[in-house]
Amino acid sequence: MICGVLELSDDGLNLRDVIDKNINHIVIPNTVTFICLEAFWSCTSLKSVSIPNSVTEIHGFAFKNCSSLERIDIPNSVTEIGKSAFECCASLESIDIPNSVTEIGDCTFGGCTSLERVDILNSVTEIGDCAFTGCTSLERIDIPNSVTFLY
Repeated sequence: MICGVLELSDDGLNLRDVIDKNINHIVIPNTVTFICLEAFWSCTSLKSVSIPNSVTEIHGFAFKNCSSLERIDIPNSVTEIGKSAFECCASLESIDIPNSVTEIGDCTFGGCTSLERVDILNSVTEIGDCAFTGCTSLERIDIPNSVTFLY
């Protein structure tokens, strides 16, 4: 159960002024097409999120500072991952960037200190500034030939 102000519009999810940040799993309904700016910022007990195929965009700072987030499956429907979307998700260990994503924003995974593996498919053409800065456990990142801008 999410306590606080939850706004579900026809196309987006907006979570503001969360009173109970102790939620540990969220299932986003399939009526949602994007996860808005700062939607789950600092939900520090959040461990996993189920994102449906209806979601096409994860906006900036959406999961920033979700320090317990261990797992997130980004569906093939997502084309955009915004700036700092997963910044400081210190428990996140691996991430698969689906073939639908073309750009990884600035600081998207910055400060993900447990991140060990990143798989980026051939659809990505741009990786933003400091996208993986502070990922001190990173053992492997595969950057495909399709990437033409690496800041």
